[in-house]
Amino acid sequence: MKRTLIGRHLPWLALLGAACTTVGPDYVAPELQLPDTWSQPREAGLADGAAEDLAWWQRCDDPLLTQLVDLALRQNLDLRAGLVRLQAARALRGVAAAGAWPTLDARGAYEHREESLNTPFGAFIPSTEIHSVGFDAAWELDLWGRVRRSVEAADRDLDASALDVHAAALSVAAEVARAYVDLRAAQRRLQLANENLQLQQRTLELVRARQAAGLVRERDVAQASTNVETTRSRLPQLQAATSAASNRIAVLLGRAPGDLPVELGDGGALPHLPATVAVGTPVDLLRRRPDVRAAERRLAAEVARIGVAEADRYPRFTLSGTFGFASDGGKHLLDGDSQVVGFGPSVRWNLFDGGRLKNRIASLQASAEAAQIAYEQTVLLAIEEAENAMTRFVREQARRDALERAATEARRAVTLAQAQYSEGLSDFQTVLDSERIVATIEDDLASSDATVATELIAVFKALGGGDEPVAVTAAAR
Repeated sequence: MKRTLIGRHLPWLALLGAACTTVGPDYVAPELQLPDTWSQPREAGLADGAAEDLAWWQRCDDPLLTQLVDLALRQNLDLRAGLVRLQAARALRGVAAAGAWPTLDARGAYEHREESLNTPFGAFIPSTEIHSVGFDAAWELDLWGRVRRSVEAADRDLDASALDVHAAALSVAAEVARAYVDLRAAQRRLQLANENLQLQQRTLELVRARQAAGLVRERDVAQASTNVETTRSRLPQLQAATSAASNRIAVLLGRAPGDLPVELGDGGALPHLPATVAVGTPVDLLRRRPDVRAAERRLAAEVARIGVAEADRYPRFTLSGTFGFASDGGKHLLDGDSQVVGFGPSVRWNLFDGGRLKNRIASLQASAEAAQIAYEQTVLLAIEEAENAMTRFVREQARRDALERAATEARRAVTLAQAQYSEGLSDFQTVLDSERIVATIEDDLASSDATVATELIAVFKALGGGDEPVAVTAAAR
């Protein structure tokens, strides 16, 4: 008899199932008008061709740099925080998906009730004891796609969170490489300053010897000493820069400052740069840049949330049922005659809410429009970043080449000035000026070498370099 209760509703349920649809706008990725090529000409290491989806730091032929980046991708605290946020997004996706399933609740109750003797019911049954146990089930039919749109939005939020981790991984890799370049540059500049200090000290000794012999005045000794102390004054600044770069690397690796591989303190050359870098086209950034892709996924999530609100315009159909036992005493609670069975559909339709739902949909539509504007802005900023990085890379190489030629001539000028001064063919001011110039140019050249490397790192990062599975998987470990 109780089974026929469900059977009578099967045709009605089948009709509802056939009526299932998904309301709300279907997402279509926006089409953007982007330039076909970069405005920066292909020169000084920039080349046409598809940009590589490889871990760019492995192309620098520096095992220690690769080791540092790999450590950072496993230990960096920002990445670990991003992975926690990714886990939260995955859990929220599970919450949304659970809406497609029925709910089942277990219940149990006991009630002792004393009735008033001054009522007709109390005169016959003055007290009752009711025991009950059972299960209640409910299932809301997703006829209009509210749950499906919720899962769709959660999926896209999850995609965006995963892309955020990828973007963070590329940023961490770039920051480690920059700090590594800064460290090597500071070590190189410190070495050059010490070499120039030794050169100027030898000059000071020479001048003191000539002054003791009565060949030069005391002023020459004072000027030479000024050069020595001026160069010496730069050493603490360079030592501080070395320490700051080391500390930055340690923090990027998720360690306390000072806790670094011993190889970093030995000094070394800058990372070896690839001869050419294929830069692709601006359109490639839509596929390669994780921040651009994350912005697009967030736009898709906002569009899906409009469908969730749209579904609330329509009636909600719920199937509910109950099965259990109830008795006026615990002794007969589980007897067959104590069974309680119920099943039936219900409908709820919001006919008036003072415009709450209408305004909610309007708010979500505005949020989707704002997300599209944010996506377009992210694309433009990505192109700007790439263009600027390529321009700075090319121009800094030209500057570095000029400084290299100037450094060669400055070193030759120092040698000639010292020889002419020793022979009495020139005054001491010429020696001082040439030594000061060579110290400045060599320091500028070392800085420019580092800047070229840093700008190339910026090019790789701006182009979205770095294979996504490698970066995210390394961070997940």
